[in-house]
Amino acid sequence: HRAMRDPERLLVITLSNIGDLVLTTPVFEALARHYPGVPIDIFGDARSAALLAAAPYAGETFLYDKRGGWPARFALLRALRRRRYLAVVDLRGPLVGRLLRAERSLCKPRRRRLDQHAVDEHFAALAPLLADNTPPPCRLYLSSVDIEAARKLLSTLPGARWLAVAPGANWPGKKWSREGYRELLLHAAQCFDGAIILGSPQDVADAQAIASQDLPCLNTAGTTDLRTAAALLARAAAFVGNDSGLGHIAAAMGTPSLTLFGPGNPQRYGPRGPHARIVLAPQNDLTLLSVEHVWSALQPLLARAPGSH
Repeated sequence: HRAMRDPERLLVITLSNIGDLVLTTPVFEALARHYPGVPIDIFGDARSAALLAAAPYAGETFLYDKRGGWPARFALLRALRRRRYLAVVDLRGPLVGRLLRAERSLCKPRRRRLDQHAVDEHFAALAPLLADNTPPPCRLYLSSVDIEAARKLLSTLPGARWLAVAPGANWPGKKWSREGYRELLLHAAQCFDGAIILGSPQDVADAQAIASQDLPCLNTAGTTDLRTAAALLARAAAFVGNDSGLGHIAAAMGTPSLTLFGPGNPQRYGPRGPHARIVLAPQNDLTLLSVEHVWSALQPLLARAPGSH
């Protein structure tokens, strides 16, 4: 029967939110170790799935577009059903995985524990498969094209010790003030050669407003894709940003990172990484968070940053 089966493959049905996607990467890492050399097909939306394209385990990508309606969903399901998988891991829910042809169909436990980090919740889907329930670190990979794109952009900045900042977020309550970021960059002029400002097209106004006259700034808000942003973050000495996908990317790249939380649940959704830290605003209100507090919290991370003395 094995000889008649399709070439061995795996499928992960992953999440569309950027931060959520990064927090699923330990699932991919563990599957790649458990099934060495077996490609992992990816079911996801175009923007988030692109972050996984350079991973050594990445197989084919099946794009899910909500705007396509039910005809597009049925066409995608038909395409997936033509494959036979060793295992399907459905991180959205149990339905799609059970409709596909796979030796094993795995999904997250139905009951969510609000005190459990999302990484551990996603990783619990692999409990029937793995003896070790310890998730590997979150990790993203870069292509040579991504690395070269970042190198060209960074060639406009002096030195090699840069602070990356991301002033945007998906709603105003999660955003530290423009004044806070401007003052932070004034402090950063003491020990950084320049700043990298990152963000989506929705963050352009915030990015322009915080650019400092005292510290050379590379403003990439609204002009780079997520993989180039990841390559820029990999070159940064440190990162400071709001609770957003870029904070998760910075942590997954191993960059010393500080994520600022007002509302939200960092116990469940905080970035995971060896040098990832958070700052909780007083009373969960970012308007009460001072630049002195942020600058003080950043200092221990600077000791771990590239080029530190």
